[in-house]
Amino acid sequence: METQAVHPLAPDHIPGYVAGADGSDVLFTAMTIFGIALIIGLGVLYLTLHAIPERMAHKSSHPQLQIVGILALLALFTHNNLFWVAAVLVAGFQFPDMLSPLQSIARSLASLAGRPVEEDIPEADAPSPTFHHRDGEG
Repeated sequence: METQAVHPLAPDHIPGYVAGADGSDVLFTAMTIFGIALIIGLGVLYLTLHAIPERMAHKSSHPQLQIVGILALLALFTHNNLFWVAAVLVAGFQFPDMLSPLQSIARSLASLAGRPVEEDIPEADAPSPTFHHRDGEG
């Protein structure tokens, strides 16, 4: 069997990143895998960062969990960072309970005035809205 002679102008050592004669390209394959992994990794990081306010609110059983979720979704879809900052601020701070002290004051004033003290001070009776539907009669 006859061995092929190396071309006289060929260098003694060919770097590994040069495409082979059989069409295989190791560098292209490695960079393709790296690029796909990088895109997936950046996507996971981006979505994890957007979920931080919701996780904060969920851990503390925040009463405004839905508002935090809506603000986080708005930030995700509009790419407006102000919504995300607002979601973090709402999730990070508990709003003070203003209703309990006011109900306590109302109960104390009612007992001082000699009126019967109710456990829960009723809210103002608002008339229920009426809706008129057209049945095709006219």
